[in-house]
Amino acid sequence: MARSMNARRPATLASLAAELGVSRTTVSNAYNRPDQLSPELRRRVLETARRLGYPGPDPVARSLRTRKAGAVGLLLTENLSYAFRDPAAVSFLEGLALACETAGQGLLLVPANPEREDVAAVQRAGVDGFVVYSVPDDDPHLAAVLERPVPTVVCDQPELELFDSVGIDDHAAMTEVAAHLIALGHRRIGVICMRLSRDRNDDVVPQARQSGAHFHVQRSRLAGLAEAFSSVGVDWSGVSVVERFDHDIDNGAAAAAQLLDRDPQITAVVCTSDILALGAIQEATRRGLRVPHDLTVTGFDCVAEAERIGLTTVRQPVREKGLAAGRLLTDPTDHGRPRRVTLPTELIIGTTSAAPRTAQERWFGP
Repeated sequence: MARSMNARRPATLASLAAELGVSRTTVSNAYNRPDQLSPELRRRVLETARRLGYPGPDPVARSLRTRKAGAVGLLLTENLSYAFRDPAAVSFLEGLALACETAGQGLLLVPANPEREDVAAVQRAGVDGFVVYSVPDDDPHLAAVLERPVPTVVCDQPELELFDSVGIDDHAAMTEVAAHLIALGHRRIGVICMRLSRDRNDDVVPQARQSGAHFHVQRSRLAGLAEAFSSVGVDWSGVSVVERFDHDIDNGAAAAAQLLDRDPQITAVVCTSDILALGAIQEATRRGLRVPHDLTVTGFDCVAEAERIGLTTVRQPVREKGLAAGRLLTDPTDHGRPRRVTLPTELIIGTTSAAPRTAQERWFGP
């Protein structure tokens, strides 16, 4: 539709200044440096701007002039919906958003499909710095972030010596889980883990893939389990470890099915996340197995649903991770060397773990 010849053109900074009889700098200060104007003058500028339809300074032009975008970029190598679907990711986002609010910064999500290598979204992101959330050490999107001349904070993984980072001691936390199971008497276990590398492998994981995993959080958790059980005589090469690329309850259930079909005599399923553990419990129930009487199941994270059902798991402060990462990034102080924040974890012993069923006990499974 043709625009009416009588339509009024939008006001500009120059036309607003002329209407008010003040300089362009005065109008600009009303938006960008309000302390430079009297409250009455600023009120008059803003009221006139509203009356004339002036939208305020062009944010793109302002960012070009100041070389500041006013936003923090969050890189996560998942599809965008994952940030709002996964409970741990949601908690992390909450903490990071709170830190950004406090610092007067916006938050830009820069999702990167884990099965694609297009780094354009990283390269064109208008941000003053990046928080990298749990990506593999060989990820091309990570490489693109590190090429940008802006501050970067890494949360969870990978381990980069020259950058500020936030995380937990994953090895120690999973060693606590192993010690709990060993004390209960479990020796025949199976493991379900999140993806170990960028290539899809929804299958049993050989030891070489475990030790060479590009996601060092998963690598550390598996190493903690392997060392603890090996110390009590369990041959880790005989322990079935099943990997799932996609992180959801259905994949946890499918992995548990694969694990139980492979070794029906296992007494405990150790999962490297609560989401996978919830799926494992779902599959155990489908098979008529009682948790924990017939099968112990453990998780990691302590998300709300896991806490509700009494899952034995590791509580980690995911929200505080986001908060700490945001604070490190928005802290303008030059500390001269990379800062490392290691947050505490807690083993939560719930109702899904118990001593293994003895040979004399009746088994209600198929």
